[in-house]
Amino acid sequence: MNQPTPAIIAQDAVRRLPRAALLLFCLAYVVPGFVGRQPWKNADIAAFGYMYELAQGAASWLHPTLAGQPPEFDALLPYWLGAWAIRLAPAWIAPDFAVRIPFALLLALTLVATWYGVYLLARSPRAQPVPFAFGGEANPKDYARAMADGGLLALIACLGLAQLSHETTPALAQVAFTSLSFFAMAALPTRPLLAALTMFIGLAGLALSGAASMAMLFGGGALAICSFDREGPGDASRTPLAVSAGILVAALLATAALSWWLDLWRWRISPGGLASDWASLGRLMLWFTWPAWPLALWTLWRWRRQLAGRHVALPLWFVLVSTATTWVTPSSDRSLLLGLPAMATLAAFALPTLRRSVAALIDWFTLLFFSGCALVIWVIWLSLQTGIPPKPAANVARLAPGFEPSFSFVAFAAALAATVAWAWLVRWRTGRNRAVIWKSLVLPAAGAALCWLLLMTLWLPVLDYARSYTSVAKGVLRAMDKPGCIEGWGLTRSQIAALRFHGQLDVRPPSSPGTCPWRLMPTELSPLMELALDRRGWRLVTRVQRPVDANDNLLLYRKASGE
Repeated sequence: MNQPTPAIIAQDAVRRLPRAALLLFCLAYVVPGFVGRQPWKNADIAAFGYMYELAQGAASWLHPTLAGQPPEFDALLPYWLGAWAIRLAPAWIAPDFAVRIPFALLLALTLVATWYGVYLLARSPRAQPVPFAFGGEANPKDYARAMADGGLLALIACLGLAQLSHETTPALAQVAFTSLSFFAMAALPTRPLLAALTMFIGLAGLALSGAASMAMLFGGGALAICSFDREGPGDASRTPLAVSAGILVAALLATAALSWWLDLWRWRISPGGLASDWASLGRLMLWFTWPAWPLALWTLWRWRRQLAGRHVALPLWFVLVSTATTWVTPSSDRSLLLGLPAMATLAAFALPTLRRSVAALIDWFTLLFFSGCALVIWVIWLSLQTGIPPKPAANVARLAPGFEPSFSFVAFAAALAATVAWAWLVRWRTGRNRAVIWKSLVLPAAGAALCWLLLMTLWLPVLDYARSYTSVAKGVLRAMDKPGCIEGWGLTRSQIAALRFHGQLDVRPPSSPGTCPWRLMPTELSPLMELALDRRGWRLVTRVQRPVDANDNLLLYRKASGE
């Protein structure tokens, strides 16, 4: 017998997660990483540098620059959001924390939009479970809620989401507006007014965040899916095809016009992208999207007779576009980030079709992996605090010379509470509870959240020490007995941003040599810059060392007297 859908789900399997527990879980994932740390190298501090320049009025809002250098990513809106946050924040809020507030909201938007996108796709007729002969099948609304819970858990479980989603970079804005666009396209058949509003915001925000081409690709693919959409007849609530297509076309035209007006069209295809290291990119695909990718492949197999259905075709298109972009652009991980919400959606549709043995395998692997990671984090922290066992502390001292451990009761309490919650969750998951379809993703999502929270509490001091440029900026400032403007030769964007913010130094481009009494450069310059550099009349003052990376050492020169 050929079933119209592979999902055979009873009503007792679609109980939803308690809303309070789900909200607390999302809060525990979003907040760590945005609170209590300094800007990190490289993209995080560089993006903050452009926001800080805009807030100080030192750069054009339509053409942000940092010491004369344009940003690596041709985005506008993310830098605007950070600059507005700095200007609106009261004086007692540090600028680097102020910029994280809108980006934390963008991460929350990503989670919310993904949940509602999965919910609406699960409500579509072709995604419904098989009706039972004597009743008892899952109620469509409860089924959709349980599927949305599973999709949200799958997104949080993705290993590649943790760090990039907690940085104040255009990548987070791009994934947030991608998620919003995905929700709008999922809502189009049943909620046209809401879909129209959110689609304009999503596609325009994606273009303003430096991904205008991907916005057009996402929208164009959705238009094709909408044109061939043939859901079950008799659904009077569905928006007519002409109206849906019209909304999509209008949103695409508006996005194209905005991108042309602000000159946002950029193709960042690397000439050697397809000839790059395929093994490295393959490994990135495997770990970055784990554990969503095997579940997504299972979905494509089990739902292969419904590939034209919106609940499969729409997320599949988003995944294909993001994956293709990953293989041909230099920022492969940040391009792949945009496909995580859609891949989590595909993973959610694998849940109604998973066998009990597969679910058990996922649980045991997740339990061993994340419990082991949490144990390692705790052991190293204990070694730093007490010296027992001695070897982990010795390794940290070798890798981060000069680091002095500190104790924070708040961080310790948060880490301890998260570990206790993990132990309780493991006990609940391994107990004799009724099976619900999202149950297999509870441990992966909770494990990812646990390890991220432990890193951002117990290990935050050493991570700040290792990934911040504060010590370098302070070292340069101490070596200048009479601070003045500095010519920056060969400095990266992140180094310039750190010197401007942490040291309040006036770093200028080397385009007008001779105007500044100080000169700063890395220990090794490019051959072209070596040819342009005139060292006559300059004396070396000091070598400013970055404790954890010798490649970031800087040379500070002073103009000789009389020159």
